[in-house]
Amino acid sequence: MKITGKTALVLGAAKGIGKAIGMSLAKSGANVIFTCFDWPTESEQLRLEVADLSGNHLVCKIDLRDPKQIQQLVDQIRDTYSSLDILINNIERGGMPVVHGPYTPEQWDLEMETTLKAKWWVFHHTLPLLKASGNGAVVTLSSIAGIVGRSGPAAMIFNDGYAAANRAVSSFTETWAREGAPEVRVNELMLGIFETRHGENTRGWALLTPEEQAVLTNHTLLKRTGRIDEIVKAVLFLLKDADYMTGSVIRLDGGYTLGNEHVPPMPKGVV
Repeated sequence: MKITGKTALVLGAAKGIGKAIGMSLAKSGANVIFTCFDWPTESEQLRLEVADLSGNHLVCKIDLRDPKQIQQLVDQIRDTYSSLDILINNIERGGMPVVHGPYTPEQWDLEMETTLKAKWWVFHHTLPLLKASGNGAVVTLSSIAGIVGRSGPAAMIFNDGYAAANRAVSSFTETWAREGAPEVRVNELMLGIFETRHGENTRGWALLTPEEQAVLTNHTLLKRTGRIDEIVKAVLFLLKDADYMTGSVIRLDGGYTLGNEHVPPMPKGVV
């Protein structure tokens, strides 16, 4: 897929990963709809930066838990751009145990509504426009919490609901790939510990002791957390170069899920 001239909807774009992906697409020549909701200072900064970009872009405040608001946004995209080619399904609530403590009914609801249900509603409402483009692409961002759950060092940053929601996302990826084919490719980028997402520059990471932070990075084969630019590169690969890939999950975690288990040499045997 060539990015120039395409229309892209990027969720959770007020800051961090979503913003970086949206800006990269805009600078590559796409018309980008950036969504934001509950980060007023960051959202205003986003508006200022988007205003300086060339191209026809929108910054929309929307509660993506509300299907009616989603449909209104889709109608606005249709009226403004006539089509939608790219969906970056980046919406979640990373309920870090070190921040939020024990679970409450309200936390469960937020996890399911934001990390799981909002993704489903957005895909459901945008699919007709994506299929109409004839060559659409969806990249859903998820977390290795869906694999490791609340276990080992990750128990400090992944809670039960977040892990369960992310495991369900991979089921969505397979279903959506079937529903979108052949006009729309749907792939999933499963993230490990990154800056602004579970790692540095998050409230939860700052609450961990240096020793706890070291345990998490030492559990990662590459012995570090990830950078936002590495996510952007992976997303661009899925959009631009992975023309024969759909229904796939790419794990971008520096080897965290493999852990730091030692591989012993082969024994001599007895023969």
